[in-house]
Amino acid sequence: MIWNEEFETLPREALEALQLKRLKALVERVYATVPYYRQKMNEAGVKPDDIKSLNDLKKLPFTTKDDLRENYPFGLFAVPLERVIRIHASSGTTGKPTVVGYTRRDIDTWAELMARTLACGGTRQGDIVHNAYGYGLFTGGLGAHYGAEKLGATVIPMSGGNTKRQIMIMQDFGSTVLLCTPSYALNLAEVMQEEGVDPSTLKLRVGLFGAEPWSEKMREEIEKKLCISALDIYGLSEVIGPGVASECIEGKRGLHIFEDHFIPEVIDPETGEVLPYGETGELVFTTLTKEAFPVIRYRTRDITRLIPEPCVCGRTFIRMERVSGRTDDMLIIRGVNVFPSQIEHVLMSIEGVEPHYQIIVDREGALDVMEVQVEVNEKIFSDEIKKLETLSKRIERDIKEMLGVSCRVKLVEPKTIQRSEGKAKRVIDRRKI
Repeated sequence: MIWNEEFETLPREALEALQLKRLKALVERVYATVPYYRQKMNEAGVKPDDIKSLNDLKKLPFTTKDDLRENYPFGLFAVPLERVIRIHASSGTTGKPTVVGYTRRDIDTWAELMARTLACGGTRQGDIVHNAYGYGLFTGGLGAHYGAEKLGATVIPMSGGNTKRQIMIMQDFGSTVLLCTPSYALNLAEVMQEEGVDPSTLKLRVGLFGAEPWSEKMREEIEKKLCISALDIYGLSEVIGPGVASECIEGKRGLHIFEDHFIPEVIDPETGEVLPYGETGELVFTTLTKEAFPVIRYRTRDITRLIPEPCVCGRTFIRMERVSGRTDDMLIIRGVNVFPSQIEHVLMSIEGVEPHYQIIVDREGALDVMEVQVEVNEKIFSDEIKKLETLSKRIERDIKEMLGVSCRVKLVEPKTIQRSEGKAKRVIDRRKI
């Protein structure tokens, strides 16, 4: 199902003409209305008139999360505050939160993009959408909510937490579409099992999961445990929230980026050089239609690649590969780059291991040490010590072979690693670096 066929199936030439028109207008507007952008462009020696083609985008300076924090709270808004009808903010776990604003038109645009996202997953009028993304300052809950309403579906605004009640509501209300983080989907499956609820008796058909990187193995686990089709969706508060890109039910091979609203680039995170399609690097976005809080060449820190080949669904937008990690989530262990998603991939391929793990990094003397704590199922945990030792040695060997770095593996009993109702905390770094 395609929500907005006129734009989602635009021929490439027409799409690029639309992007260029919108890009020129955006650059002129932020240069005139946002002193910080004007200063950065002047320092880079670029003026709005210099943007004559899409290729000229690379002349513009990058925007980073530090820029957002430096202008906290409203310094990068491009409209007067009285035109801003909604404010969201990130959690601010690493400092001041990043603050984003929306005009009335921005809210309408966001609803349109989330309607497209849900339609990518086969959601239609008559579906009952169980929205377990967090409401409040986090963009996930309200972003998904408005999109489902625009689509004409029935929304249950559950938010996160109270898992047993979530399951009861799914059963009693006949939820057909589940929205939450992938780690919380696994949490729901686990509690269903504890409560004796057979997921196949629910009406759930599809789940749209985002807000954290997750692996193909975790997709398989969710699909098996919840008896649904699991799709990846992508967004981030600074760019708009959820609704930037989505897998489709027909393809499941990369996420369609809604390019009439966002221009994606992939760059070398070290040099900032734009990489050609197909090469892996850091994802960068320029927003084309946002009024209150536009961003130019925003460095997301997410690692992916762009896929230009057409999709079977008929959408003409370029696709991005599932995010494999973040440059700021990357651990450097004894000179080796390690992403949590790589460790997850190894764990998910081993029978008896549960999809709940934590990576603890510490320093002993001058040496970095990494410990992976991973839950095993009841049967494995009750096995004799020798079998547990064999399993932990196998995991250590598989991680060493894949990543080129050794680690300790500690097998822990089921349900001992803290469950997440939002984004899972996978890494604890105790090094003083």
